Amino acid sequence: MTSFPINVAGARPLSEREAAPLNKELRDAAQQFEAILLRQMLSSARSTDFGGNDLFGGEGEGTFREMRDARFAELTAQTGQLGFASAIEKQLARFLPKGEN
Repeated sequence: MTSFPINVAGARPLSEREAAPLNKELRDAAQQFEAILLRQMLSSARSTDFGGNDLFGGEGEGTFREMRDARFAELTAQTGQLGFASAIEKQLARFLPKGEN
């Protein structure tokens, strides 16, 4: 028999875990995924060049724009305005052990 490098003697089966922590973890992960998706969408939209000259241009403006877009994406995902996180959470909740969703 193979020995494990960790002690699993006190471990409980997953089905005995409380539902609240799993649901919160799933909700947080779904919101983070929505924020990533929004950041990608904003980045793609901003990469379009309409041929205009930026008034202030430069690396600093690009960095600030990225930070602003990241914060906007996080806030939007937390408020649930687009509903991506909610849809992701519903889909993935089906895979939680029975009695925990």
